[in-house]
Amino acid sequence: MMAETLTIGKALNTGLRRTMERDPKVLVMGEDVGKLGGVFRITDGLQKDFGDERVIDTPLAESGIIGTAVGLAIRGYRPVCEIQFDGFVYPAYDQIVSQVAKMHYRSKGKVRLPIVIRIPFGGGIGAVEHHSESPEAYFAHTAGLKVVSCSNPDDAYWMIQQSIESDDPIIFMEPKRRYWEKGQVNVDAASAPLHVSRIARPGTDATLLAYGPMVRTALDAATAAAEDGRDLEVIDLRTLSPLDMGPVYESVRRTGRAIVVHEAPGNLGLGSEIAARITEECFYSLEAPVLRVTGFDTPYPAARVEEEYLPDLDRVLDAVDRSFGF
Repeated sequence: MMAETLTIGKALNTGLRRTMERDPKVLVMGEDVGKLGGVFRITDGLQKDFGDERVIDTPLAESGIIGTAVGLAIRGYRPVCEIQFDGFVYPAYDQIVSQVAKMHYRSKGKVRLPIVIRIPFGGGIGAVEHHSESPEAYFAHTAGLKVVSCSNPDDAYWMIQQSIESDDPIIFMEPKRRYWEKGQVNVDAASAPLHVSRIARPGTDATLLAYGPMVRTALDAATAAAEDGRDLEVIDLRTLSPLDMGPVYESVRRTGRAIVVHEAPGNLGLGSEIAARITEECFYSLEAPVLRVTGFDTPYPAARVEEEYLPDLDRVLDAVDRSFGF
């Protein structure tokens, strides 16, 4: 097994490169993805190596990017669209939910749209308005779309390749504040299929559920809880639609407690669906209600106070204490 140490950003870049080398039908398109290499440099060097007909700098028009990708996909291409920041996706929302999500169903299976829409999401980078949002629930709620989120370099490298190779349209959520975190990448074989959850840290006393940027926060909370004698299991959900709940149910039946953590507002967020499913399937195993640690039900705040908004280690540990208080 050959392993390399990469950042999440470099792992995504390398995964894109590997897929483009294998399949000439894979195109990358978006604002500043070519000459600049993307605002986070995720597509750095790709236009130089693959040319401007495969790595396309588009106008600043998200609806146009996705609409063009629909036509390309119908003609046999596999477009990978970058939405520069999470808050910029809304002009393309009509195309995504009206066309991308529904074409396969409307055509009775005759038309597939193998489109990957990459969205850097979440806060923690001190950005201005529209640059720190968590819109994943909009897409997870939309039938016909699949939604995934990586949290570490190995998953970033393999999940972007698996998503591009899929015949289904996939919203690929990238934890932007984790782009520079390093980890080991097994470049020989994927550690897991695309649409499965994984246990990031085994434990016996309570189950922490997270995805994307919050996985690191959950792992840090588990490390801190261990000092108080509590053994927390951390599950990285990885796939938000479809949710892979099997490992979650198995864990909660063992631990009897579950806390869901995400940056998006709590009202109708992914945590609501996860809590409902756990309650339906594991009711007689629960020692306490399923708790949620989320962003607040407000627009994302100014950068100077975003640390008050984002779930952090202390808020997660407070929820663990509440769970054990029942």
